[in-house]
Amino acid sequence: MQIPIYQVDAFAAAPFRGNPAAVCPLERWLKDETLQAIAAENNLSETAYYVRENGRYRLRWFTPSVEVDLCGHATLATAYVILELRRETEGSKVTFESQSGELVVAREGDLYILDFPARPAVQCTDDAVLIDALGARPAEFLRAADCLCVFEKEAQVRALAPDMAKLARVDCFAVIATAPGEDCDFVSRFFAPGAGIAEDPVTGRAHTTLIPYWSRRLGKKKLFARQVSQRGGELWCEDRGARVGIGGRAVKYLEGQITVPSE
Repeated sequence: MQIPIYQVDAFAAAPFRGNPAAVCPLERWLKDETLQAIAAENNLSETAYYVRENGRYRLRWFTPSVEVDLCGHATLATAYVILELRRETEGSKVTFESQSGELVVAREGDLYILDFPARPAVQCTDDAVLIDALGARPAEFLRAADCLCVFEKEAQVRALAPDMAKLARVDCFAVIATAPGEDCDFVSRFFAPGAGIAEDPVTGRAHTTLIPYWSRRLGKKKLFARQVSQRGGELWCEDRGARVGIGGRAVKYLEGQITVPSE
């Protein structure tokens, strides 16, 4: 059985930047074991699969080791495949059904704007295990779906060199490190070694927590952010209350077919 595959650099205007995601359109759902095996073979932070159902798209995301409940860059990449590469639908918007509910992506010029649920973080006491794993103490420590560590300066976030083995034992899915930006509103990095992702290049999921925090702290609804991983990426953000808008560009890197056993 052959399946189309696209590799797209999301939150990037040119190849080799942003976050690469694999996107596989399916006519029907395959066994979870097969979906996980393909994601492991792709060895990207996420592989997205979608099936058209009742005029909408059912979307799922897998890291090389687990299925996740929300992924920003692979959602952006999937919308780019549907709207730009395959032109499966008219108009400039695509609606997905997912484990995190309804997700809408709208194309505005060369930006793809994700409409995602906000995941605000709450203040917590310091986590000694996390601080030891990061090798640095944040000025603030908060929790939502992920741990949020707020530093005072961008240079501190860039300088982090976590112990990934220790970080994988921290009691949360992922760790977000953030600080005010020098040429943007805020910067971030995202670590999820327990989910098979040492450091994610650019993370839409993280911004469902980052946007409410920085919007409140800076007193503005629209923000411009950078994820300062080695590849780097740019995000245009908006606080919409219970939802957030996360915008970025996308570029195709690869298009082809993969062969898997028939089911």
